[in-house]
Amino acid sequence: MLELKNITYRVSDERGEKTILDDVSLTLDERFVAFTGPNGGGKSTLAKVIAGIIKPTSGKIYLDGEDITDLSITERANKGISYAFQQPVRFKGITVRDLISLAAGKQTKISDACAYLSEVGLCARDYIDREINASLSGGELKRIEIATVLARGTALSVFDEPEAGIDLWSFNNLIAVFEKMYEKTKGNILIISHQERILNIADKVVVIAGGKVDKEGKREEILPALLGASACPVLTEKM
Repeated sequence: MLELKNITYRVSDERGEKTILDDVSLTLDERFVAFTGPNGGGKSTLAKVIAGIIKPTSGKIYLDGEDITDLSITERANKGISYAFQQPVRFKGITVRDLISLAAGKQTKISDACAYLSEVGLCARDYIDREINASLSGGELKRIEIATVLARGTALSVFDEPEAGIDLWSFNNLIAVFEKMYEKTKGNILIISHQERILNIADKVVVIAGGKVDKEGKREEILPALLGASACPVLTEKM
């Protein structure tokens, strides 16, 4: 279970101080949780705070009752938190198999690495020895990154817009990948998304706008109002 208590994040520049997250408190213990809301509302920032990429200005973060607020990214990863970026990082000189092994924390057998790639719709023999460099498209990188999260199998997996750059066939299979991930880890999966089809698998939907929690609740309580709005800012990227 993840608990966020009074999370605030402010930044300063030549124009003064700006509040990105404003006193956010949440408890996340459901199988699938979706963060949604207008662009610039603070969703990705909050996800990065959870992963340890950004340290909040104030507030506390608890994972299964343990205060992890001051832990580094690596320490949080060791505690069981994975994070998949909206724009995956390229690693020149590291092969796909190397990356999967790093994620799994051990030297991965070729058969296992191939199985993870197959889960995300990639032909293993075409990718297993390729470098994570500019020769890979954004969609390929996204699917490889999802494969690494599968290999890691952590208690909390955070995905920032996993559908970005994914083709239609892969998107249709993305839901099944999340289902299999849950069956393997029995952990929590947090997905930031505008996509109606992803929101429809969430057990809990959290709407974040203006750096605050605007709404939160079960999917069936939150989605009808979002989908029924005449000009819904949440679903502007719906397929």
